[in-house]
Amino acid sequence: MTIDLNDYQLLPIFLVSLVVLLTVAEIGRWLGERGGGEENVPTLEGAVLGLLALMIGFTFAMALSRFELRRDAVLDEANAIGTTALRARLLPAPHNAECVKSLNDYVQVGLDFTQRALSPGELNAAITRSNAIQEALWHQAKAVAATDTGMVPTGLFIQSLNEMIDNREKHLNAIRDRVPNIVFLTLYGVAATASAFAGYASGSGERPSRLPVCVMIVLVCSVILMIQDLDRPFAGFIFNSQQPMIDAAKSISSFGD
Repeated sequence: MTIDLNDYQLLPIFLVSLVVLLTVAEIGRWLGERGGGEENVPTLEGAVLGLLALMIGFTFAMALSRFELRRDAVLDEANAIGTTALRARLLPAPHNAECVKSLNDYVQVGLDFTQRALSPGELNAAITRSNAIQEALWHQAKAVAATDTGMVPTGLFIQSLNEMIDNREKHLNAIRDRVPNIVFLTLYGVAATASAFAGYASGSGERPSRLPVCVMIVLVCSVILMIQDLDRPFAGFIFNSQQPMIDAAKSISSFGD
């Protein structure tokens, strides 16, 4: 049975990892005090700590790239919705008012599943609602195209509508795309091994001290927690700004004023 860290809150993960790494370091210290000082221990400790630093850097880069992808997806979708709404206003009545109303609902649905964490059922309902609005907009586009096949405004509206639908799928994919669970499990495994070697080296020294090892473990756990926070769109302290979508919603709402 594989432990999926995404099923747990960040604070319990941090506390459990802190306790586990401190325990492992204490066991290593106990073995070091009784085993004597081997000459190759500092070399092995440096190698494992180097591997841990490499793993942290690698995982941070993965999480950061996904964070930036979600940020860009928000901006791209907001721009696509805004452009579609502007072009919808050029359509003949009553299609222009119907399209603007549908787009106003559409951007609100987008905000619903990006501003807070939704349960799987709520997310599926939001996606179903989004797809229904897309279908309604497409029917409006077909109705307009049946009477006006010109590039302006019908062709431009259909073009921006296609881009808007594509950007919604890209945004959803960016939300779902996370650092693989096995990467975090491996990172914690390497951190535990590094803590054990650090504890062993501390215990086998002439003047053993727990403080440097404890400080290292707290820092490692804190950095891993930050990486996990960066990888979670709707949990923790690091969030992707939804301001472009909020601005688009306000702009579309003002069209009816």
